[in-house]
Amino acid sequence: MTTSTSASGAVHNPAVGIGFILFGIVAISINDMLIKVLSGGYPLHQMVFTRSIIGIVFSLMLVQMEGGWRILKTNTPGLHLLRAMMLVVANLTFFSALASLPLAETTAIFFIAPLLITLLSIPFLGEKVGPLRIGAVVVGFAGVVIMVRPWEGGDSRPVAWYVYLLPILAALTYAINQLLTRKLGVASKASAMTVYVQVNFIVVTLIFWAIAGDGRYAVGIENESLIFLLRAWEWPQGRDVWLLLGLGLNSAVIGYALAQAYRLADAGTIAPFEYIGLPLAIFWGWMIWGEWPTPMVMIGIILVLGSGLFVFLRERQKGRRLVSGKRVHRRY
Repeated sequence: MTTSTSASGAVHNPAVGIGFILFGIVAISINDMLIKVLSGGYPLHQMVFTRSIIGIVFSLMLVQMEGGWRILKTNTPGLHLLRAMMLVVANLTFFSALASLPLAETTAIFFIAPLLITLLSIPFLGEKVGPLRIGAVVVGFAGVVIMVRPWEGGDSRPVAWYVYLLPILAALTYAINQLLTRKLGVASKASAMTVYVQVNFIVVTLIFWAIAGDGRYAVGIENESLIFLLRAWEWPQGRDVWLLLGLGLNSAVIGYALAQAYRLADAGTIAPFEYIGLPLAIFWGWMIWGEWPTPMVMIGIILVLGSGLFVFLRERQKGRRLVSGKRVHRRY
């Protein structure tokens, strides 16, 4: 595959884009596993703050490699702020869900993001979505319903039903973030966009620390996700120091790899490769916690996976570019 430049100025190199997305998804699976491992002893905002402080150092090194401080200048600060805040919300809600839900189940629900993108493409991109793709979206959401199991009573389910809203919100905000990434990636380097995100993570988590860093709001709470979010800060000990350092390095790798992947290739080319995150989540859940999806959850995972892949394959079959000209590229 060769590198080309579109009329809008975006560089296209699908082979390299696929390489970046595979590298980024493996890094994400390791990140999610580490977050869940540490969720029992540290608050989420402390972990996000720590990894962002470390991650921004590596991101600034990448800035120097890609052109120096000048590439941090942008003519669209508002859009960059919106993109970064969408990713902040996506991370906080997804990680909060990990404290209560199995890794594979949380990841599977999150993978409704491409289906949400299909729906968002109608009002935001003016795209016509046919009955087959709408049907795939319905099947995917049916898979989520099966995993959530709203028909089960409170005594028979391990967590409250509203905890399942966390990965759904994460999927929605992540999808919006990816829509913005493709638009902003025409004029902004991947390393610069990573720095913007890291700065927002640091600011938001410092606000959390100022309000709830002593853990007073976690007193008397039984919900594991809320405890994870509001627990008091703890100084890391032993191996946890190295795990937190690993999170910081991983955050820089993830931000750069995903931004670079979607700058270099259309979403329809590389987004299906993100689905390797599902078997990786199942693997880590089995390897670390001995978790294995129940038959009902596995049915839901298959429906979400199948419907998401169908959407992309259908677009390929119809031979349509996700957008052209000045329109925003559809993203996952």
